[in-house]
Amino acid sequence: MNPLRLGLVGDNIAQSQSPLLHTTAGAQHGLQVSYDRLVPAQQNANFDKIFAKCQSSGYRGINITYPYKEVATDLVATDDPLVKAIGAVNTVLFEQDGPKGFNTDFTGFMAAYRSARPQLKPGSVFQIGCGGVGRAVAFALAALGAEKLVLFDRDLSKAENLKQSLRHADLDVVIANDAVAAAHGVTGLVNCTPVGMVGLEGSPIPKAAMANAQWAFDAVYTPERTQFLSDAAQMGLALISGWELFFHQGIQAWALFSERPVEPKQIRAELRESGDLQ
Repeated sequence: MNPLRLGLVGDNIAQSQSPLLHTTAGAQHGLQVSYDRLVPAQQNANFDKIFAKCQSSGYRGINITYPYKEVATDLVATDDPLVKAIGAVNTVLFEQDGPKGFNTDFTGFMAAYRSARPQLKPGSVFQIGCGGVGRAVAFALAALGAEKLVLFDRDLSKAENLKQSLRHADLDVVIANDAVAAAHGVTGLVNCTPVGMVGLEGSPIPKAAMANAQWAFDAVYTPERTQFLSDAAQMGLALISGWELFFHQGIQAWALFSERPVEPKQIRAELRESGDLQ
């Protein structure tokens, strides 16, 4: 059997644990899996060239991360109307009739949220960051029954575009001009910016702004305990870590890549025991 060739395209992905997840999943089935980290700048190529090379050189599929999830939508066919509405893809399959796009961030966040707060709806949520992962999380929050979504992005056009995309959702969507003010009085706080990841340390909002919230989620998972989540914990908030999103979206992406089931509990245990996840 030929090896299953996979990869991840993104910037600042040296600490990504996706290779470990997918090779571990393959080992459950005795499959040889290669999983490459593909950083366009390191290969002196833009995203389109990396994508085309993967398509022509035997990759079964690729995951896509910051900042290319929205760009990738122009290069794939998307059958799911919901994924079209989200306007971002994080998983691509190279099929005989062309590349197909999927979004396991959407379903991955829903799984992560329900695991942490199984009986509770999101309430009112302040979300900072309206790029690729932010779009998926916003749609997931709507599907989970959020009452209100307050959006903030340094690029105002991204927040406005996301609000327009959510126009048919059953929730109130507003755009904030001041992140600190917008964080006061909401139920949940969501970071969908890269702030906090290795090399971009810090938090997108000050700890004092978290005082009245109940829960917090950070899409960043390297490191798992970001400054944002550390601050939230000190303020008494329930935490949903980006590692949970990483794990669930990865398991779902594996199912698309391999068309084989996987035992999530075993994968989780092996990843945790590997010592590579901090």
